[in-house]
Amino acid sequence: MNATDIKPTDWERILFGNTSPEFLIEVFLRTLIVYLALLLIVKWLGKRMSGQLTIIEMTVMVTLGAIVSVPMQMPDRGILQGLLILLVALGLHHAITYVGLLYPKAENALQGKPTTLIKDGIIQLAEMDEVRVTRQQLFSELRTKKIYQLGKLKRVYLEPGGSISIIAAEKPKPGLSIFPPKDEKAFKGADSPGEELWVCVNCGKTSLHNGPDPCGNCQDLDYMKAIV
Repeated sequence: MNATDIKPTDWERILFGNTSPEFLIEVFLRTLIVYLALLLIVKWLGKRMSGQLTIIEMTVMVTLGAIVSVPMQMPDRGILQGLLILLVALGLHHAITYVGLLYPKAENALQGKPTTLIKDGIIQLAEMDEVRVTRQQLFSELRTKKIYQLGKLKRVYLEPGGSISIIAAEKPKPGLSIFPPKDEKAFKGADSPGEELWVCVNCGKTSLHNGPDPCGNCQDLDYMKAIV
């Protein structure tokens, strides 16, 4: 289209583009067919596609979105091409899943594996940096699970799909408070233990002193009292 053909008052072009109004009926039929086909494809992909997605599942979803737009809207393109690509995407997904079942190493390489964020009440700083999760993001997730100090945790994993898995400690111990700083005393149970037990603010490792020696785990110098 030439620049001279573009007029702000050309409502027929704005509403219908360069096609006839009758093409809207065809668009409706195309959309209906592609929508039903996409619904079947997603169902065949499995229940995981409706939950939190792995890297491969997210890739498939983005691919499906790119596939369906053209056969629904382009008058010079048939819908069989789009349906064929949908079936190819389905086949690739199932093939990758099958390879992952046969070869666990391939599954780990393609979809990733769980990352340990907390181990025995201590934040794993290197792993947190590797997966680009901040302490406040982690603490926010834990608070939604009604966990307010790290000593109650045996392990916390970041799953390949992005969810957080929590394993509680068999014998909870005093640990780092994850209340917002202004609310540390606002909830029952946010009390210090009888002994003077301190905890590194950076990683959560407990100690009987609050400095001036650096933390034995992360070398940080900032301490606060542990809570139970």
